[in-house]
Amino acid sequence: MSNNQILHSTILGTGTPLLILHGYFGMSDNWKTLGNQFSENFQVHLIDQRNHGRSFHADTFNYEVLVADVFAYIQHHQLKKVHLLGHSMGGKTAMLFAVRHPEWVEKLIVADISPRKYEPHHNAILAGLNAIDFSIQTSRSLVDAKLAALIPEVGIRQFLLKNVYWVEKGKLAFRFNLKSLTENNPNIGEALPSSTSFSGATLFLKGAKSEYITANEIPNIEAHFPNSKLVVISNAGHWLHAENPKEFYACVQDFLS
Repeated sequence: MSNNQILHSTILGTGTPLLILHGYFGMSDNWKTLGNQFSENFQVHLIDQRNHGRSFHADTFNYEVLVADVFAYIQHHQLKKVHLLGHSMGGKTAMLFAVRHPEWVEKLIVADISPRKYEPHHNAILAGLNAIDFSIQTSRSLVDAKLAALIPEVGIRQFLLKNVYWVEKGKLAFRFNLKSLTENNPNIGEALPSSTSFSGATLFLKGAKSEYITANEIPNIEAHFPNSKLVVISNAGHWLHAENPKEFYACVQDFLS
């Protein structure tokens, strides 16, 4: 794998490596504040997964290749055992990495996602993003106004707008690879392969207001991750790390120390 196929990251602090994997349409920048806090105790790697942030774009996009990317990243940076933290899509990557390469994972943290299959549910977001024509929407406010027709939630639009940047003077673009994400959208909900497991220490974090992890899923979680515990983050939905960062930080820190 060539260097330009190594995932982009920001590395902070020293100590045991803590790799943080963002969610769908996200990027490592979303984790900057928490990353700085964690870097007081760990060597934090804020990673952009393929087709996101400043990492390379590729037509292929599924969890097997996302895991291979993380493995190549660990080899490239000559890391030993790592702590792995993933949110949503990043949590699916982290889970699959742990069952495929258990010898590389010290502790695993999965934020607001379970091993089960999720039906594709990003259709409005993808329709909104694909409706953008940067030759017409030539400012952030115009992009936002166009998105609003299909994505009424202000918070989601603000999250997506973080991916809009000036590729050159007068020309905006998305950082993520919208074409590949649109074509491969069904892969995002894929279940962890059956009869795979990771016996290392695992923490599942659930947003109290989120439906991504329900009580029904606990047997499935325990089947794949027998040494796991589930903690609920109060006053938070799916973006629990952004909605209640203080409690999120305290839970992760407690688990890792």
